[in-house]
Amino acid sequence: MQYTPEQLRQLIQSDRRPLWLTNTDLSEADLAGANLEKAHLLRADLSQANLSQANLRWADLNYATLIETRLSQADLSHAVLSGANLSDANLTAAQLVETDLSRANLSGANLSQANLTGANFSESNLSGANLSGANLSRANLSEANLSKANLAGANLSGALIREANLTGANLEGANLEGADLEFAIMPDGTVVD
Repeated sequence: MQYTPEQLRQLIQSDRRPLWLTNTDLSEADLAGANLEKAHLLRADLSQANLSQANLRWADLNYATLIETRLSQADLSHAVLSGANLSDANLTAAQLVETDLSRANLSGANLSQANLTGANFSESNLSGANLSGANLSRANLSEANLSKANLAGANLSGALIREANLTGANLEGANLEGADLEFAIMPDGTVVD
């Protein structure tokens, strides 16, 4: 389904909640600051959309396409983005507290200064992602691909990083206190046992 910009504006401003936008084409839509809390966006196409400062708390974005989507300062806390494609998305300073990003593609995404406390990135692709200064405390990064990711100054305290691939990653100034790195491939190619 596809909405005109006017239809989309009316829908978002309506009192109907939660919004059902499953399988909807929202590519390039301007949804900056929109209230999409608990919205059903399963398999929606949000490629190159502007969702800066949008409220997406508890939203269902399973298998959604968010390639090059602007999500800076958006609140995605407790949202579900399992299997979603967020390659090259801008999530600068976004809130992703306890968000499910398992098996998601975040290659080349910008998550600098994002709050990712308790987020689930198990089996996700974060290759080349910018996570500098991000808060990943208690995050689940087991079996994640973090090759060439920038984790400079990131807080990884208490994070589960078992069997993750950190080949070529930048961990300069990262806090790894209490992190579980068992069987992880470190930046220099060594495996933690």
